[in-house]
Amino acid sequence: MLNPTVLSSCLLLACAVSLSSSAALVDNGMPILWAQTVGQVTDLPEQNGTLTPDPWSFLSRMSLYRLMIAATDPFMGSMGTNATDSPLWGLPLQLGWMLTSGRLADPTGATTCGLQTGDTMCISTQSWWGCVSYFASVLSFLSATQQGFMGQGVQVQMQVPAGVKDYCTTYADCAARYPDAMSKWDAFFQGLKASSESPLTDKEKKDSILGLYWAAQMASTYASAACSARQSHYSSTEVSFANNWLNTAEYVSAAHFQSNVQNTVMFLVLLPSRVLRENDSAPNIADLSQDENRTLTIFSWLKNINSLFGGTLVRLWRKAMCSTETREKGREMLEQLLLNPSFPTHTFFSIITGMSRSC
Repeated sequence: MLNPTVLSSCLLLACAVSLSSSAALVDNGMPILWAQTVGQVTDLPEQNGTLTPDPWSFLSRMSLYRLMIAATDPFMGSMGTNATDSPLWGLPLQLGWMLTSGRLADPTGATTCGLQTGDTMCISTQSWWGCVSYFASVLSFLSATQQGFMGQGVQVQMQVPAGVKDYCTTYADCAARYPDAMSKWDAFFQGLKASSESPLTDKEKKDSILGLYWAAQMASTYASAACSARQSHYSSTEVSFANNWLNTAEYVSAAHFQSNVQNTVMFLVLLPSRVLRENDSAPNIADLSQDENRTLTIFSWLKNINSLFGGTLVRLWRKAMCSTETREKGREMLEQLLLNPSFPTHTFFSIITGMSRSC
């Protein structure tokens, strides 16, 4: 929910645009096409006693998220009273944005995967966005399975298109190739189970779970550096946005953002609704909304400032996010930065510097 400060300062027109845009990301309060995903582990394809999901199908990848959310919900009581308060909801919503914005389609033009003229539910193995999403979806699902959330003794091997060899497909394979990411997902799922017996308050549990979640999510993001060669299929403008998007995740994760449905949609509707072309120049991209143009500008500003100071801005931000109180302030500041057009960006650095000194 928007806090009162942000709500009062957010331009009425900008808020209206964002709220109306959310229709492209949710359907009856759920991620798009949620009703077409599978709701039981036994509904996944199986061969010789091993589950064999196809992560190159949008509906199948979304199904992995649905199964994970359902399996972990009993441990998410500290997140809030709504059924959509789990931070895992951010993952399928983000995948939905990638689909609707055309970012899961084949960027090489060699196939019709993901295009309106082909299989619209196809996720291209050549899509950089689809590759980055693979590390968030497949690694987390394999870890959840390994930790017993899908049932005891369940084995999983992901399907992979013929000729494609650079994606891990089993828990052992992914753990060997990306040990840090898998160990952090394991820690997240183990932490969920431990939280049910923890003497901490719900507020403390919530912050702890979100910390474990974002540590895992960012470890998957760092592991997805393996996808970088696929950026060559895109315009320099799209590549710049992609890298700025990765940089912004540093701020979101350190502040322990609660990526439930309501909060995630609020920010996803600000992202560009199509793949960027070479001649696109924010904030003057005519067929993108004012919100989308402004977000591209803010993302670029955050990345450029951080680069200018040799990574100091991200380091200061991480240092400043040292307590539940400062993380709460950090989340409010990010809301102001992205949702309030009148927020003075030149004060951002000085505010963070002051906050970091108190840690």
